[in-house]
Amino acid sequence: MDFKLTEEQELIKKNMREFCEKYVDPIAAEIDENSRHPAEVFQKLAEGDWMGIPIPAQYGGSGADYLTHICAVEELARSCASTGFTVSIHVGIASMLILLFGNEEQKKTFLVPLAKGEKLGAFVLTEPGAGTDVMAATTTAVLDGDHYVINGTKTFTSNGPTGDTYLVFAWTDKAAGRKGMSAFIVPRGTPGMTAGNHFAKMGLRSSQTSEMLFKDCRVPKANLLGKEGNGLAMAMTGFDHGRTGIAAQAVGIIQAALEESVRYAKERVQFGQPIARHQAIAWMIADMATDLNAARFLTYHAAWLKDQGQPFSKEASMAKLFASEKAMHHTIKAVQIQGGYGYCKGAKVERLMRDAKITEIYEGTSEAQRMVISGNVLR
Repeated sequence: MDFKLTEEQELIKKNMREFCEKYVDPIAAEIDENSRHPAEVFQKLAEGDWMGIPIPAQYGGSGADYLTHICAVEELARSCASTGFTVSIHVGIASMLILLFGNEEQKKTFLVPLAKGEKLGAFVLTEPGAGTDVMAATTTAVLDGDHYVINGTKTFTSNGPTGDTYLVFAWTDKAAGRKGMSAFIVPRGTPGMTAGNHFAKMGLRSSQTSEMLFKDCRVPKANLLGKEGNGLAMAMTGFDHGRTGIAAQAVGIIQAALEESVRYAKERVQFGQPIARHQAIAWMIADMATDLNAARFLTYHAAWLKDQGQPFSKEASMAKLFASEKAMHHTIKAVQIQGGYGYCKGAKVERLMRDAKITEIYEGTSEAQRMVISGNVLR
């Protein structure tokens, strides 16, 4: 068994760390405070060919494997979880689903600009009454000549206000049950599609989230992704990729929490010695380092399975469940280590704790991950 990254993966991870230190770290606190989408960072990511790492070169990407993309998301999240998540949604779900299920014309028209970072992708599935229960969705797409007419309301759409290319899921035949949902590629500016309320979130504040409203939105029949009725299956495939990305985001958060804890524990002196020498603090850091390695290995394994063409749904859920819950646990401990200073605005650990919470919720809650895992184990 070889647990080492390849030289190329290590180099890309190192290059992304240098990118983050130069462009992401200096503004991470500011974009969190102001809930600002850092367009300038995404321009730099596009210039560095970071927005399509696992997409083949013929479609505008770098042609690397999915694990390499996961390493990049981890490093981004280590500096700014919002930026890492935005890239994860853009690449891991929007771009990957078009790569896996789109026809050649769709790939040339929509995937190429996504992979080049010229456009930003978004995933439009969740509805006010349909979160974990996707089947409770009510948005419809009715065929009318050469167009589908979409009506409905979506919510919690990541990249909603800032996206350019939206993957929208709607019922084309509700009576067909799991075979009745379809997916559509809807470009920004399509009449009848608008971004609704923007959500002011506790964490992940520079990642833009909104409702998406559809009122008689006419989408060309040519923009149907895959076959009619395959939408739910495609969404589940997207979740497998997305959950691996969220796990990587959580790993990055734990890494940052560990670094901040070690730095502070060595500098902070109480009772005549650095608090790192107090067993209570040292053991918190030991647990943090141990869980970080475990979360990283689970996440890398899920991405590796994807690259080998093997099923990885269970492993993606395991990685996401473990990494997200440990991210929440250890960011709380990181705040505890820094005490009152860690609880104040401006402390990185305070931001990390707020950002960590959402990793237990989106792309399927921890409870949903346990449903997926137990379903695989017990069948």
